[in-house]
Amino acid sequence: MTDEQGRRIAAVFDSVAATYDTVGVDWFTPIAAGLVRELAPAAGERAVDIGCGRGAALYPLAQAVGPTGHVTALDLSAEMVRLTRADVEARGLRWVDLLVADAASPGLPPGTYDLACASLVLFFVHDPVGALRAWRDLLVPGGRLGISTFGPRDQVWVDVDALFQPYLPPGMLDPRVRGATGPYTSDAGVEGLLVEAGFREVRTVGSRVTARFEDGEHWYRWSRSHAQRAMWDRIPPEELDGVKAAAFALLATVAEPSGVILLTQGIRYTLGERP
Repeated sequence: MTDEQGRRIAAVFDSVAATYDTVGVDWFTPIAAGLVRELAPAAGERAVDIGCGRGAALYPLAQAVGPTGHVTALDLSAEMVRLTRADVEARGLRWVDLLVADAASPGLPPGTYDLACASLVLFFVHDPVGALRAWRDLLVPGGRLGISTFGPRDQVWVDVDALFQPYLPPGMLDPRVRGATGPYTSDAGVEGLLVEAGFREVRTVGSRVTARFEDGEHWYRWSRSHAQRAMWDRIPPEELDGVKAAAFALLATVAEPSGVILLTQGIRYTLGERP
């Protein structure tokens, strides 16, 4: 990605690092845990976690490979890395190291890792095939790659996301935009990216995750705790209350009598091997 794109994405994730995956909604953690299960890391293996965030995939990877293995985790956001490194040190995970690096060009030694994991990362990259080739080169022959992207989601979620569209610039690098267009709309589309990047034995595993929100305000806090904050920041201050009220009205149509809102999102795990 360009330097400007990198600075913009890093700034967004720096701003949400303290709240990321910490507002009481099971989201990034179960998605990443499912991806790690599909990769089936074994004790003693060397793994790289690309776009590690606050450790949703890193911790199950570290547990699986154990102290005889190693995990390298990287993220473009220095604040994400700083906070996650503190957590890693507190947990005593001496076989994990973290660094600030661009997912599109990690700058790590080639042919080093048995497996690579990138959960909800690829759609941030301007050139996904180029990034996938870079990730392929990190692997030993026969090494495995696993990525997660978004599949279909509940219609009300589609309708809520549509409220942001008038305010977003074309090509905005956000998963709720790029993650719902182009090759990311189908299993075959994402598999095609891996095949073009030189992976073999490419396959897809589907899953679903249901997010539970106590009410509309809980959803609002959650939506501002991750990359979607960039979408909120595009709304002029004088229109913010109106967009928020429109979102609450849509969410109310699926709320349970208690006020709890359950939204389901399809998850796509795409896996391949380096020849």
